[in-house]
Amino acid sequence: MADENTIEQPVAAEHPQGGEVHEAREGRGRGRGRGDRGERGGRGRRDDRRGNRNEEEGGEELIEKLVHINRVSKTVKGGKRFGFAALVVVGDGKGRVGFGHSKAREVPEAITKATASAKKKMVRVPLKEGRTLHHDGKGHFGAGKVNVRSAPAGTGIIAGGPMRAVFESLGVHDVVTKSVGTSNPYNMIRATFDALTNQTSPKSVAQRRGKKVADLLGRGGVAEVEAEAAAEAIVE
Repeated sequence: MADENTIEQPVAAEHPQGGEVHEAREGRGRGRGRGDRGERGGRGRRDDRRGNRNEEEGGEELIEKLVHINRVSKTVKGGKRFGFAALVVVGDGKGRVGFGHSKAREVPEAITKATASAKKKMVRVPLKEGRTLHHDGKGHFGAGKVNVRSAPAGTGIIAGGPMRAVFESLGVHDVVTKSVGTSNPYNMIRATFDALTNQTSPKSVAQRRGKKVADLLGRGGVAEVEAEAAAEAIVE
């Protein structure tokens, strides 16, 4: 019996010690893993990114429209790698608009990257009475050609496909457009932006020429009083 006790006691003592050491090591490993994540900011970055997005959306409400999404593939040694290309238009509905396109392995990531690119390339377009364009214009890019015309109140947005997304994001309520040539959404968007960047307002023309807005609007037999009233009513 003495021999059995002497043999069993060391064995019984080793098992709990070994178990404690093993649990301690696992605890240290888990603690280090969590600490590393905290130091590296894996979860913190997600929170920061969400916070920045909330601040941007809260400070400035933007209209985001997905115009086109396409699946692309790349042939590699092991086969094909598929990805997605997204084309997004972003605007504030008050005269600012931009577009961006990007590629990623997943659709949500491609849309997010394209939206971020569009926000960086937003341009301001002068609007007449905050609802239509000041004058007619033409845009051209590659095989895409577009014609844009100002319209009276109540006309609506007469445009299709990618061009409608641009004018809705821009904040235009009355416009007549026509696309001639290619139906490629990328070329149509670039041609539309070419036409919009060529838009000028009477106020900017008067400043450039050193004249008053009423002097420019008073031409063509318009009375001076009417020209001054029209000049005061201009809102960019």
